[in-house]
Amino acid sequence: MTRSLQELGEDRLLAQILPHLKQNSRAVAGAGDDCAVVKFRGAKEWLLLKSDCVVEAIHFVAGRSARVVGWKAMMRALSDFAAMSGVPQFALITLVIAGKKQVVWVRDLYRGLNQAARYFEVAIVGGETSDTDGPTVVVVSVAGFVETDRCVLRCGGKANDDLFVTGKLGGSIRRRHLNFVARIEEARWLTANFKVHAMMDLSDGLGADLPRLARASRLAFSIDERALPVSRGCTVQQAISDGEDYELLFAISRRDRARLERMWRRKFPKLGLTRIGSLHQKSKIKRKTFLRGYVHFRQRR
Repeated sequence: MTRSLQELGEDRLLAQILPHLKQNSRAVAGAGDDCAVVKFRGAKEWLLLKSDCVVEAIHFVAGRSARVVGWKAMMRALSDFAAMSGVPQFALITLVIAGKKQVVWVRDLYRGLNQAARYFEVAIVGGETSDTDGPTVVVVSVAGFVETDRCVLRCGGKANDDLFVTGKLGGSIRRRHLNFVARIEEARWLTANFKVHAMMDLSDGLGADLPRLARASRLAFSIDERALPVSRGCTVQQAISDGEDYELLFAISRRDRARLERMWRRKFPKLGLTRIGSLHQKSKIKRKTFLRGYVHFRQRR
């Protein structure tokens, strides 16, 4: 039976594709995590690779400031580096855009890309451009590194781990998704001071991304919805389902809870850190359905 992408959804589509992708012995983590992780003989660090995109009418509306679009396009890819505790270094930009677009728009787009790249000392070293009759697409591909003992995957969560999120959740519809800063500094601090078992960035919303982290770790999860750090003016449902928060979600031993919370307050006094629940072994007991986050191919902003 032939099915459309809308009927299948992103996660089930990837489940059909990813197992058949060619791998080799140097791939530590391939497609399915926030970044690809590869190793080279003799190197002290692992290489991180990430490609991400923003699409007109999906990730930004026509008429939006091109500088803001460029900032978001770069920060989206850098947010995935934060999820792995990585250090981004180089970026390639692929721009697919209609020939009738004004040159000033493209200049402003690259102004935004450059500003976001400079924030983390990333060099833009090349890319590609192509004409199109369709919407504008900006693809950002980033390369960098992570120390072998500080790389955090989604699959390392352990039963009884505490689940934490940084910042506030919800509010992408109020343009929070356009001016965020990737949590690279916070992720690097975390892995320098604690053993983080699993981590990812919340790009599709807690309702989509938390189940992915738990599934990768072969565990279940429970959360206290009353504890969620909800953005001002948002509901709990929006905090779970809006998507594009670009905050960190991570799992850490409950033994580290008190020390983590105490040290975090001293290091990041202006950024909240909230324990929202825990990971646990799967149970045959049927639990209530968790609200969903953003699902590609099934909905439009």
